[in-house]
Amino acid sequence: MTEPKADKTPKCGVVAVIGAPNAGKSTLVNALVGQKVAIVSAKAQTTRARLLGVAIHDETQIILADTPGIFTPKRRLDRAMVAAAWEGAQEADAIVLMVDPVKQRRHELTPLIESLKMRPERKFLVLNKVDIAKKEPLLALAQELGEAVEFEDIYFISALSGDGVPELKDRLAALMPEGVWHYPEDQVSDASERLLAAEITREQLYRQLHDELPYDSAVRPESYTQRKDGSVEIRQQIVIGRDSQKPIVLGKGGSKIKAIGEAAREELSELLGQKVHLFLHVKVSENWSEDKEVFEEMGLDWSK
Repeated sequence: MTEPKADKTPKCGVVAVIGAPNAGKSTLVNALVGQKVAIVSAKAQTTRARLLGVAIHDETQIILADTPGIFTPKRRLDRAMVAAAWEGAQEADAIVLMVDPVKQRRHELTPLIESLKMRPERKFLVLNKVDIAKKEPLLALAQELGEAVEFEDIYFISALSGDGVPELKDRLAALMPEGVWHYPEDQVSDASERLLAAEITREQLYRQLHDELPYDSAVRPESYTQRKDGSVEIRQQIVIGRDSQKPIVLGKGGSKIKAIGEAAREELSELLGQKVHLFLHVKVSENWSEDKEVFEEMGLDWSK
């Protein structure tokens, strides 16, 4: 346990960030922490397991539960992700409902609002992307949602540019209860370096292949070895659901997987502060999204 300076009363609490897929939850968590702890992508349902980001505000430590988007689950993986999202909200000191006012995703937002009505936690509505949203519909949406759920307050922000984020952080910090910090001052996430490395590669997979690669893909860590020269050797497996997807991931003459690996390696070197040797290979596994071992690696409950 790490505590702030002795002349200050330490405070520590949990804030769950929930919302429909692709609302900007991970971008907000990264902005509140002050550095990247969660991967972001234009592809919906990028966040799969509950990840904790750790933000510091003076004498207060805010533990942020970045949750998967809440949507109507169809598969075992979907059910486990939605379960992880609601578990992240249990016994939180505050819940932040993140809404994209441009896309809205009403079919997922409406049942989410209904579920929030009965929850006892203190709730905040955060409307994202105010830099691109039209003012009148934005205010109308804020009024509508504010009448449906008893929110403590409503914030208009841009998680990407940071507009409005400091004010939200101030308010959340003020709500946190007194207590010792749960994480050391220099720790920004509960994710292991091994898992973080796999997530960085998965982000590049989505970023570079866009709509070419379906959501059914995963990156599994195989080994993470510190070399004597101070560098780290990381081996990972890119898992896809069909043989037809393999040429997409590999690219002509292996050009695509090489580009994915180079971009991931560069970002990992910067994040870890050491030279990284990254080795990727592709495996076809039709039923990987039913594999109990894969669920455990993601921190998801296979039984859901």
